[in-house]
Amino acid sequence: MLFSSNVFLYFYIPIVLVLYYLSPRKLRNLTLFLVSLFFYGWGEPKLLFLMIFTIALFYGCGLAIGHCTQKKWKKLWLTVSVVISVALLGLFKYADFFIDSFNAVTGLSVPLLKLALPIGISFYTFQCLSYTIDVYRGNAEAQKDPIAFGAYVSLFPQLIAGPIVRYVDVARELENRQTTGEDFAYGLRRFLVGLGKKILIANQFGELTEIFRASSEKSVLFFWMYAIAFSLHIYFDFSGYSDMAIGLGKVFGFHFIENFNYPYMSKSIAEFWRRWHMSLGTWFRDYVYIPLGGNRVSKGRWIFNTLVVWMLTGLWHGAAWNFVLWGLLYAAFLLLEKFIPALTKMPTVLRRTYTLLIVALGFVLFNAADLKQAIGDIGGMFGFAGVPLVTEQTLYYLRSYGALFIAAVIGATPL
Repeated sequence: MLFSSNVFLYFYIPIVLVLYYLSPRKLRNLTLFLVSLFFYGWGEPKLLFLMIFTIALFYGCGLAIGHCTQKKWKKLWLTVSVVISVALLGLFKYADFFIDSFNAVTGLSVPLLKLALPIGISFYTFQCLSYTIDVYRGNAEAQKDPIAFGAYVSLFPQLIAGPIVRYVDVARELENRQTTGEDFAYGLRRFLVGLGKKILIANQFGELTEIFRASSEKSVLFFWMYAIAFSLHIYFDFSGYSDMAIGLGKVFGFHFIENFNYPYMSKSIAEFWRRWHMSLGTWFRDYVYIPLGGNRVSKGRWIFNTLVVWMLTGLWHGAAWNFVLWGLLYAAFLLLEKFIPALTKMPTVLRRTYTLLIVALGFVLFNAADLKQAIGDIGGMFGFAGVPLVTEQTLYYLRSYGALFIAAVIGATPL
């Protein structure tokens, strides 16, 4: 069930709001838990069992970690939660990718599992992992109420596309929260802004990228239009969902962290990732990069840590080699910015141009069906696809979408 669907807008959310605000305060977590389970099971009811199992697993592991007094037993239960959750994520999201890669290398024909990918599994798995890790570290107390914990894991506003909400950030609000009239009004406005981003901008650029793929009259200009259109599409789509999630969170009394901060205004790749999908970046920093040693290690180990984090970042986004290379592309430029200070000391206009170019090329790689298509698309942008610089069809679509390009570019800035 998409936030922009008629079912959600005209039936689900009005009914949920009525049920929630008619519920006694002590039962509002239960109401949220039940309506979130309904939301999750709407597309594939069978996957509800996976969600409930995940909730039960981490609830039990959190209690065990909080109850144990000896560190070795705490570490055992933490390990159990990490191993099982990573195994489930690997089974449902990455099994076919690894099998397909194995077949390509060995020449064998091991059959693919073809399991349905559970909605939001990457998001709620990371949220659960942050919970048990924080309980283990002593940064959070184990949640004793299974309903409150179930509501946290399954909370529908941020289930589809984040932001990744850490337990420590909403622990108090799970126990006691209030929604003022001002919060409710702000939440609705924020939701509508996100809905506008999704419907009026992101979906239109999505159509243009599909037109590009289907076109038999490509040109160098059309390749560049595609790269820019997809970059704007993914920003307004993803940030739009984040806006809707943050807005709905406010309506229900939760304060979710911001996920985007005008990333296309960045003057370096490092700054871009401080502004883009911030909840994911801070998650990898706090739960992977720093535990590996961060940058307080030898230069060789620091490079290794950086490559590992960005390879995992790429894989988190999708189970294909182009996602891995997309992550490693950012690792390479982050390292270059550290080793070649001149990249971050150029005039501002050159720094912004360089950053936007790398981001656009990265998203072309990100959106490709395979590496061959990615190479072809990037080659086409630089005149290596054997196509003309411009065609009448390209000019037609430039005229048709020109106003949208201008509006979107302005909308991606603080202006």
